[in-house]
Amino acid sequence: MADTASEGTRAQLAAHVAPIRASLDAAHAAREVALPACRRAIRAAGSSIRAVHRLDFAAAATLADESESAIREAQQALAGFPQVAYAGFLNDAEKEMVEARVCAALIRGEAIPGPAELAVEPTAWMKGLAEAASELRRHLLDRLRAGELERGEQLLAVMDDVYDALVVVDYPDALTAGLRRTLDALRAVLERTRGDVTTTVLQTRLQRSIDAASGA
Repeated sequence: MADTASEGTRAQLAAHVAPIRASLDAAHAAREVALPACRRAIRAAGSSIRAVHRLDFAAAATLADESESAIREAQQALAGFPQVAYAGFLNDAEKEMVEARVCAALIRGEAIPGPAELAVEPTAWMKGLAEAASELRRHLLDRLRAGELERGEQLLAVMDDVYDALVVVDYPDALTAGLRRTLDALRAVLERTRGDVTTTVLQTRLQRSIDAASGA
């Protein structure tokens, strides 16, 4: 009797555990597809941003396309597994792809693609937008070194606009995936950049005044 009861218990437990294992097996398989796709997306996005800074926009677009393609692969693999999709790595990869797309758009003065257009989570889009604004610092400094003061001031204004647009999204990190920390970093970059622009403008004005006085 005891053996029969034990066998019955084992059978019941096995019946409960079997579908759980099957579900976890499927989730694990999806994760094994999505993780390398996300890594490819991040690498391609980083290369795209570097191409933007070289002003090689054709290469930047091609690499951003590669990043987006990898994102779509990961999204498709994780479509039925929200517990894996929201683990964080997909959001990070989406953020990097957004950064690549938006960085190029900001520098070229093109329309900024939104989260629906890029088919990413709103939190990934906001963080990608903030990091793209931080990336503008490098391009801005390049423009200042080239003597393009007006362009430098324009880029600083764009960085300000991004910060102002996002700082009103004041919600707990659990809802925004850590947006506040990203904005804190952007604010620090923005203040350093503002100082660089101000110093360069003042030095240029002083040099022009000296040149004018010498010419007189």
